[in-house]
Parts: sequence; structure tokens; C-alpha cells
Amino acid sequence: MAWIKIIHENEADGELKAAYAELTEPWGGVDNIMKIHSLNPPSLAGHSALYRTLMRGHSDLTIVQREMIAVVVSALNRCHY
Repeated sequence: MAWIKIIHENEADGELKAAYAELTEPWGGVDNIMKIHSLNPPSLAGHSALYRTLMRGHSDLTIVQREMIAVVVSALNRCHY
């Protein structure tokens, strides 16, 4: 498995800390898929905007259908969802 250096929530400051504050999930942390961008906050902002558009933007698919597709794709990729 690949290893990507990340900055954890408790180590973040400035622009990254602000981004993490917006991305903190109900479980109390930031998803790893977002933290992989921690060394490049502009790419984190871009990924977050893309995710919001795909998962919450206008679509003929419901949010539940989109989440189900994401779960299946993650399972097929042997990725923790």
C-alpha cells in the first residue's frame, strides 16, 4: 500500500487548520482521503469542491444513490470507505 505524508488535525495551522475545521466529520476528525492533500491546501480545496459538487450538487441521482455507488466502488477497489 502507498504511503503519503499527511499533517494530522492537531498539527495543522493557518490555511490548513481552517480547511480542516470545515471538513471535520461528525466522528470528530477529517477523512484520510482529504488529509492526503494536507501538504497542498489548494489541492485540498479543489478536492473538497469537486466532492461537494458530485455528492451534493444537482443530479438525477439521489444523495443515497450516490453514496451507494461510492460504497460499491470503494469495495471493488478494496478501499476503506
